[in-house]
Amino acid sequence: MRVDRHLLRFGCDFARFVPVRASGCYLYDASGARMLDFTSGQMSAILGHSHPEIVATIRQAAGTLDHLYSAMISEPVVGLATELAKQAPELPKVMLLSTGGEANEAAIKLAKTVTGKWEIVTFTRSYHGVTAGSAAATFKVGRRGVGPLAPGYFAIPAPNAYRPRFAGVDWRRELDDAFDQVDAQCTGNLAAFIAEPILSSGGVIDLPLGYLAALKALCQARGMLLILDEAQTGLGRTGTMFAFQRDGVSPDILTLSKTLGAGMALSAVMTTDQISDIADERNFFFYTTHVNDPLPAAVGLKVLEIVQRDRLAERATAAGERLAAGLLRLKQRHPSVGDVRGRGLLRGMEFTNVGSRDATSISNAVTEAAMDIGLAANLVRSGTSGGTMRIAPPLTVTDDELDEGLDLLDRAIGMVVNA
Repeated sequence: MRVDRHLLRFGCDFARFVPVRASGCYLYDASGARMLDFTSGQMSAILGHSHPEIVATIRQAAGTLDHLYSAMISEPVVGLATELAKQAPELPKVMLLSTGGEANEAAIKLAKTVTGKWEIVTFTRSYHGVTAGSAAATFKVGRRGVGPLAPGYFAIPAPNAYRPRFAGVDWRRELDDAFDQVDAQCTGNLAAFIAEPILSSGGVIDLPLGYLAALKALCQARGMLLILDEAQTGLGRTGTMFAFQRDGVSPDILTLSKTLGAGMALSAVMTTDQISDIADERNFFFYTTHVNDPLPAAVGLKVLEIVQRDRLAERATAAGERLAAGLLRLKQRHPSVGDVRGRGLLRGMEFTNVGSRDATSISNAVTEAAMDIGLAANLVRSGTSGGTMRIAPPLTVTDDELDEGLDLLDRAIGMVVNA
């Protein structure tokens, strides 16, 4: 096959289903068979596939202003930065880039520049990218076989109510103890903590209410900045425009990607006026070919418009409750389902050992069975969170599509368990 002959593998097995077109929540192959997409492509297509307004925006932008010399500024870029700042007024300074890893790379470099320090802390199940700095801050997977990563990175455990590390120890005690360990190991040059409000690739671990406030206080006490990576949780998916808004805690630096472009390669770094001023004084440098490109900015501006106009954050709350209720019904029906968790339209279903079968083998089999009958649900296979199925349909998903997906998932679990 041409796939085996010419495509370099990069950490996953290629799916047997080969789409030739996509519309809304469905993918279609050349025969016309359809696949219900329950993870929004790669967690990005929050408006579904081929949204007519996004298609029109891409066509118009490509025909007028697509790419510029990096020092040139265009109206779509200023427009998107302005609208993002309206959503998080405490973070009015914006830089637009292409990918989440790139945005996290810039955020880490910005934190180091502003603080004058160089040590970074994150979670043991973190996933922040594959470039040098973001890869060093990724502890879930990808750390072997490539030699030394950037020095000065530390990881602490994220709180996991379903699988607590120590019975009877609450998350506050665990967090304080973890920072005591960091203090003992670091050189006194802690620059930032980078965190996902929900560790999606790490097993859909939702930080409990109050955790971000406690984390920020620990950072402030050490002169560290708090970076929040909302690649998957931003733009309404969890029921608020940004996940951190539930907690009433603002980060020092916010990174967005995936959902911001709704499938287009677009990311953003947002920060405060104070941090921006210090970065200017210290000659912060992150000059790339596609920084502040007008075409993806035009798309991001349209995505933000649609999310607000169609009240998709509210829709994510209502649809998320329906999805969670359906997943809990599956948990009641199938002993192989151990836990259901998440927020809004980002949910995780973790399998458990049944008899001689381990959770990972069961969840692998369920994922394959689901695809065989027409459901694409993303299983977190690699690293430290095997056994958790990640479910995140587009924010435009209908109730009928949610029910269809739940029915297909029910059938897939039954096929595996009965087998």
